[in-house]
Amino acid sequence: MRSPASESALLALYRAWGRVGLSAIHPAGAVVTLILIGVGASGCSLSRTDAFAKMDDKDVTGSISPTQVNSTQVSAVMPTDSDLAFARNAASDVLTKGDKDSSQPWENPETGARGSVTPLAQAYSGEDGRTCRDFLASYVNGATESWLQGAACKAGQGRWEIHSLKPWRKS
Repeated sequence: MRSPASESALLALYRAWGRVGLSAIHPAGAVVTLILIGVGASGCSLSRTDAFAKMDDKDVTGSISPTQVNSTQVSAVMPTDSDLAFARNAASDVLTKGDKDSSQPWENPETGARGSVTPLAQAYSGEDGRTCRDFLASYVNGATESWLQGAACKAGQGRWEIHSLKPWRKS
C-alpha cells in the first residue's frame, strides 16, 4: 500500500513525463527521431578508393598461407612409381574390407610421401562382369598435395586390382 505522499510524487512524475516525453514530440520530429535511431542502430560501410583499401594478389588476409599452383608444379606433384605401389596396396586393402565409410592410410618410407585411399561409391558391375569400385587417393609429399582418382575391380581370390589411376580434376 502506498502512502499519499508517494502517490502524489508518482502523479507529478507522470505529468512531467507527459510534457517532455514522446507525446510532446510532433509527428515530423517523431519521423526524424525514428530515422536517426535506425541509422544509428544499422551497420554502415564505406568504399574507400585510397591506398588503404587496395589489396594486391600477394596480400594474405587469413592465417593459412595461399598456395600457388601453375603448370610446372602440377607435373612435380605426380607420385613416383614406388609411391604408386604403396597407394595401390592401400587401395586394395581398403576395398577388400568393404566398409562403407572407411579410409586406408599409406606411406612410402623411402620418399616420405604419404596419403590415404577412400572408396567413393558402392560397388558396380564392370564391362567384363567383374565387381568394381571407384576410389579417391590423396598424395602428400613435402608441402605439395594432390589427389588421384581410380577404379579397381575384383580379381581372383577376392583381391582388388587397380585398373585406372589418374590425377583428379574437379569438374
